[in-house]
Amino acid sequence: MKMIDVGAKPKTERVAVARGFVSMTPATRARVERGEVEKGDVLAAARLAGIMAAKRTPDLVPLCHPIALSAVDVSAEPEPDGIRVAATVRTVDRTGVEMEALAAVSAACLTVYDMLKRYEKGMRIEAVELVEKAGGRSGHWVRGGSGRGARPARPGGGRSRIAKRRG
Repeated sequence: MKMIDVGAKPKTERVAVARGFVSMTPATRARVERGEVEKGDVLAAARLAGIMAAKRTPDLVPLCHPIALSAVDVSAEPEPDGIRVAATVRTVDRTGVEMEALAAVSAACLTVYDMLKRYEKGMRIEAVELVEKAGGRSGHWVRGGSGRGARPARPGGGRSRIAKRRG
């Protein structure tokens, strides 16, 4: 095993978007929306956990480079069957932020589970995946529409999540 040498690579803007889902009963989700969770604000705690995890990714993933993050945005939103979590991570560095985005989503989902396990043990953390990444040698990549595969981003093929966030 070895950490890849990125010293000769140029510093460029890099962005990654990841998402995940915590599946639960409508009753548990409604408890979150009503603010009736003994531990406190589930969605705020999940967002904070995601940001903290992105910042600590090299401590969690053994061969991951420590990089200076310029922004981390984590959302946690109720949906009919659970809580959808998404993270966008940005840097200007020599390596990408895919692992940071995935770590953010994973920690946010684990936090949702932890705060709600008293009410429902059968929740599932599902579909933690990279949605999009931009920057670096491999360029811009977007998950395919079916969710089964990937495709390179196509110029003129609609605005990506990353482009939408840029304005």
